Amino acid sequence: MAKWRFIAVEGVIGVGKTALATLLAKKLQGRLLIEEADENPFLPKFYEDPERFSFAAQIFFLLSRYNSLKKVIHREIFSKIVISDYMFAKDRIFATINLKENELNLYNKIYSLIEKDIPYPDLVVFLQGDIDTLIKRIKKRGRHYEMDISADYIKDLIESYNEFFFHYTKSPVIIVNTKNADFLKNPAHLDGLIEEISLPFKGIKYYSPGV
Repeated sequence: MAKWRFIAVEGVIGVGKTALATLLAKKLQGRLLIEEADENPFLPKFYEDPERFSFAAQIFFLLSRYNSLKKVIHREIFSKIVISDYMFAKDRIFATINLKENELNLYNKIYSLIEKDIPYPDLVVFLQGDIDTLIKRIKKRGRHYEMDISADYIKDLIESYNEFFFHYTKSPVIIVNTKNADFLKNPAHLDGLIEEISLPFKGIKYYSPGV
C-alpha cells in the first residue's frame, strides 16, 4: 500500500463522496472525517434565498472545514490514515459560484489567512457523475432543502470542479467515472479502486468501474 496519510474524496453534490469515504475508511482502517452539511444553519436559507444567505453559508462552511481538518490532521497525520469526504481547497469552488464580487473579495482575504494551516491531501479521489444521475441521487437522499436544486446549478458545479482539477497539481488524483459504479453493492468496484490507491503514482490516473 502506498503511504498516503491523508486521502480526500471529492466531487459534486450527490456523487457519493460520503458513502465511498466511509467504505474506504473501513477497508483501510483509517480515521473517517465527514462533513456535516446539516449543521450549517444557513444552508436551507441559502437554497431559499441565495442572494441573501450565500455569504453566511459560505463562511460557515469555510470555518467549519478549517476547524475540523486542523484538529484531526494535526492529531492523526503521523499515527493513522485519515479519509475525508471533502478537501479544504474545494471551498473556493463554491465561493466562486455563489458569491457576489465584493463578497468574494472578502472571502478570499479570510481564506488566504487560514489556508496555510491546512495541508493538502496526499491523494485525492475525484468522483465524476452526469447531471441526471446526480439529481436522482440528490432527490433520493431526501434533504428537503435540496429538493428544488436546479440542473443549471449542478452543471455549473460540474464545470467548476472539472476546471479546478484540470489545473490542480498539489496532490496525485484518481479520477473515477461513477456512471456504472456501485461501491456499496459491488465489492469488485471497491476492490479495484483500492488496488489503484495501493500503487504510488504522480499526476492523474483514471478508474472506470463497471465498464
